[in-house]
Amino acid sequence: MIEIGVFHNGASDLPVAKTPSGVAINDGSLAEVHESSQRGLVAQVRQGILADKLGFNYFFMTEHHFQPEGAEFSPNPLLAETAIAARTKQIRLGQAANIVTWWHPVRIAEQAAMLDVLSGGRLEFGIGRGYQPREAEVFGWPFATIQDQERNRAYYQEAYEIIVKAWTQPSFSHHGQFFTIPPVFTRWNHQQTIAYFESGKAGRRLEEVIDVGAPDPYGGPNPVMQSATTLKELQVFPQPLQRPHPQLWEPLTTERSIKWAAERGLNGYFIVEPNSRLKRNVELFYRESERAGWPDRLGRGALKYGWDAEKRRGVLTGRYIHMLLPGKNRERELVRYKEALEVQWDYYGPFGFASVLADANEEKLDPAKRVDPDLLLKKEVALFGTPAEVAAQIMRIKETCGYDDFAFNAWFEKGGLDTLEVEDQMQYFAEEVKPMLAKACGGQVQNPELGLDFESAR
Repeated sequence: MIEIGVFHNGASDLPVAKTPSGVAINDGSLAEVHESSQRGLVAQVRQGILADKLGFNYFFMTEHHFQPEGAEFSPNPLLAETAIAARTKQIRLGQAANIVTWWHPVRIAEQAAMLDVLSGGRLEFGIGRGYQPREAEVFGWPFATIQDQERNRAYYQEAYEIIVKAWTQPSFSHHGQFFTIPPVFTRWNHQQTIAYFESGKAGRRLEEVIDVGAPDPYGGPNPVMQSATTLKELQVFPQPLQRPHPQLWEPLTTERSIKWAAERGLNGYFIVEPNSRLKRNVELFYRESERAGWPDRLGRGALKYGWDAEKRRGVLTGRYIHMLLPGKNRERELVRYKEALEVQWDYYGPFGFASVLADANEEKLDPAKRVDPDLLLKKEVALFGTPAEVAAQIMRIKETCGYDDFAFNAWFEKGGLDTLEVEDQMQYFAEEVKPMLAKACGGQVQNPELGLDFESAR
């Protein structure tokens, strides 16, 4: 079986321009880039709704901020996907990823749970550490700078623990390196809270939740603070609809991250690895999953190799895709596709992503090397052509990596393409390629209808 999704990174719809130095950028003023981002946000919601109508299984978004250059825009995937959830019934809503080092973990636990409830239980919760200093040092300061990778990783792992506690424990506390929840000094001499936990119905005793203390005349004018009574536990609302919690995902690159995710039952998301490198990473993920006893939020045991469609567990991959639509000139479309890829990779390249494009048996590519679109096409990280050509390239991933079931995300939006062009790509892929993939994989999973009816719900 196969599951097929859409990945949306929010590239600008402004034309691509080449600077005298040869770098591809947005062709527009800052005012025009701001207007483009507004159109892009509407387009993301439109395309999430369209993906549902076209029978895709997933719609994944990213989290990125502050970008005039044109490669990506997605400041709050949970908020955008809540708008999508209200207009859809089947598609599952994922993030690759929410950068939890930029959030208070309780705050993002609440917002993600809200999406799960409002979608009827369709959240696929993605978490990541971030890598761009312009974003990370603004939102993560002073705790989670990427200029200290070990500190960033420690913060990330503690935030993960807190999110899971908030989702699974009706009342909890946390005492870690970065967070004490609730803070030990939180005064809470509130008569209603005390009465509730004395009622005998809460499932937690008053003394487990509140440390009742003596009156304190220096507590201030607020009666809640006029006592040494302090809060010991917190209750986070809402909790997700999916129990014990939604499936978690992590975009993966390094061996260390792959092992960490596999040992905790997170799904892996690989975006731009060539097939041979992806094969090696899938092998590592499954080796570590088996070594850890097949961890899974529902305790369902061993997984099918690569992807398990029944459990929605394992490793998903994605590729850039540009379909050659009927009546279009092949050479002109390929030139335009390459321009769009240049916008992406003139942005990603300086962060060292060229190294990820190395095949398993190849020496590391120079991380400072400018990535040429022809390299992306040669390594089949970027796919182009007729439906038959694109389907064959996608199936080559499954065959090379040895997937049992298969999970694949198509990346249609690219720099310089407007909303309707992206939607034409989605439509043509759904009509022509999706049936080929389903036939080759023994069928496509059909998502159940879980969306809420907000007009008649009681």
